[in-house]
Amino acid sequence: MSLINKSVVEFTVQAFLDGEFKTITKQDTLGKWSVFFFYPADFTFVCPTELEDLAGKYEEFKAIGCEIYSVSCDSHFVHKAWHDTSKTIQKIRYPMLADPTGTLARGFDVMIESEGMAERGSFIVNPEGKIVAYEVVAGNIGRNADELFRRVQALQFVAEHGDQVCPAKWKPGAETLKPSLDLVGLI
Repeated sequence: MSLINKSVVEFTVQAFLDGEFKTITKQDTLGKWSVFFFYPADFTFVCPTELEDLAGKYEEFKAIGCEIYSVSCDSHFVHKAWHDTSKTIQKIRYPMLADPTGTLARGFDVMIESEGMAERGSFIVNPEGKIVAYEVVAGNIGRNADELFRRVQALQFVAEHGDQVCPAKWKPGAETLKPSLDLVGLI
């Protein structure tokens, strides 16, 4: 079953951000583009490489009006401990959401019940709080922040220019397609 156009579940979670604990709710995410970036657990191997990749691109995401939320089923205390002990994680400036009850992981359908942790899933959510793109990959495969950023840009373009679509590898300024009866077989 597809999650496209599914509304994000109601949630209230603790986050670690800028050396402090903060409460983040669904209401905080509305009105702007968001990426919910699920990963299995803190203090692991692939996860810090992905989170560092996102941290290096965070200012670009912010510049296009998109907030990043990394999410694991660890507590906010574990996020702080990881931040305090890892130079890689100290680079993170986006909220690290704690989901120890699995509310978000279940809401985004990435909870691995038998392990109490989330799959490696990336979800782009529009300002109305609806999932408009997602990808879930095997736990041993890292994701690419550049491609995620490109997808957000394409989704924002299509949201603004609803009569056009973005072909593969589209980037801002590149040609788009305008659907017509002649192109029906190509979409």
